[in-house]
Amino acid sequence: MFPLDTILSIGTKLIDKLIPDPQAKIEAQQKLAELAQQGQLAELQADSNESDNVSKRWQADLSSDSWLAKNIRPSVLIYLLSAYLGLAVADGFGFKVSEAYVTLLGQWGMLVMGAYFGGRTLEKIVQRK
Repeated sequence: MFPLDTILSIGTKLIDKLIPDPQAKIEAQQKLAELAQQGQLAELQADSNESDNVSKRWQADLSSDSWLAKNIRPSVLIYLLSAYLGLAVADGFGFKVSEAYVTLLGQWGMLVMGAYFGGRTLEKIVQRK
């Protein structure tokens, strides 16, 4: 998505604009250069490429003729939220619900919501820029 040179350029510009002290500015630029040499900025590049690939897969799913391919993510989210609600209601009526199920559904729900809503938000922000 963003080449390493672009990331370094943006980082340098941000340092120039945000840090008024010349000594602190030099230290921040050195730290940025160290991160680039250690490969940590390359990891950011890999993460960016991965999210770009996920976006491309989602676009391919949406352009598919299959109803299931287009609606699997929202369907999974609806199922997880319904199951979580069902466990909450059952627990309210006195049924013993295992903590493991509640924890598992909660983690799945956070994962799906984070990918679905967070990923789409990030995707829209990147498209605007």
